[in-house]
Amino acid sequence: MITTPLLPSDYLDLVSPLRAGADLRGRIEAVHPETGDAATIVIRPGRGWRGHTAGQYVRIGVDVDGVRLWRAYSITSPANGQDGRVTITVKAIPDGKVSNHLVRRAKPGTLIQLDQATGDFVLPQAKPAKVLYLTAGSGITPVMGMLRDTVLDDVVMVHCAPQPQDVIFRNELLALVADKKLRLSEVHTATDGMLDIARLDELVPDWTERETWACGPAGLLDAAEKHWSEHGIPERLHTERFRPSIVVTGDGGEVTFSTTGKTVDTDGATPLLDVGEEAGVLMPSGCRMGICFGCVTPLKAGAVRDLRTGEITEAEPGVLIQTCVSAAAGPCDIER
Repeated sequence: MITTPLLPSDYLDLVSPLRAGADLRGRIEAVHPETGDAATIVIRPGRGWRGHTAGQYVRIGVDVDGVRLWRAYSITSPANGQDGRVTITVKAIPDGKVSNHLVRRAKPGTLIQLDQATGDFVLPQAKPAKVLYLTAGSGITPVMGMLRDTVLDDVVMVHCAPQPQDVIFRNELLALVADKKLRLSEVHTATDGMLDIARLDELVPDWTERETWACGPAGLLDAAEKHWSEHGIPERLHTERFRPSIVVTGDGGEVTFSTTGKTVDTDGATPLLDVGEEAGVLMPSGCRMGICFGCVTPLKAGAVRDLRTGEITEAEPGVLIQTCVSAAAGPCDIER
């Protein structure tokens, strides 16, 4: 009666938001600029945090202009951190609501929502004798977590960025090189052009003998997967994509978000998650890769196309779709 209409737990959340038993949250403790458009966010997770394995990612919920938005970011801190804190390193992308907020506006003391860490882009228990990390842009972030966590005997990295000042963690990478813990080849795409995957013969002559972890834009990963397959060693390549590969597109159509009453014309290649967010609709989301099912939403009418397979899903009672990997296949109604 005293706390109505709130619950006692609501008041506990105000006093001790990171306590055991509360919804999992984290508190931003520091924001460290890395480059002109990237920053490392230091987070103290609540007591329900179960830890992570180097290379995994975490979903975070951030309030931006009064709207809670969820995104997934690779964890860049080692798994055995003694202070209980974790870090993510975020690169601001054009029109990215969450990434720009975190890089340019996030302040220490801010509370964010957390999910448990997940992902299988990790080193195996039996550490390989020779490793190649192939990265570009913010694709370096999960690999940095691995470098900080596990010392290996023979590690080579090929990293692509427009210019030297755009290389995230560059000073730390150069320090590893000076300590002979890493061999590094930088490809500066503003002057050298995009990496031709065939250059690996020159940059890393023994690349076929190495277990490789690759992360970066879809073009780089597509080229790598083709290259490794052509050499008969696809099992030695491990990839992490920040966006799913779009294989099949259609003509699109008019999308109605029936709960909010908004209607948008869209093409057949843009995920419905992006369409809704651009229209100002509050859309649940998670990994944005079709893995975590955090974006699942009812399809009330019409049909959508799975961008990964081309499969068509038509509306019927109870049918759910993953908006991050589905596009309009004609007029459709999404319950948002």
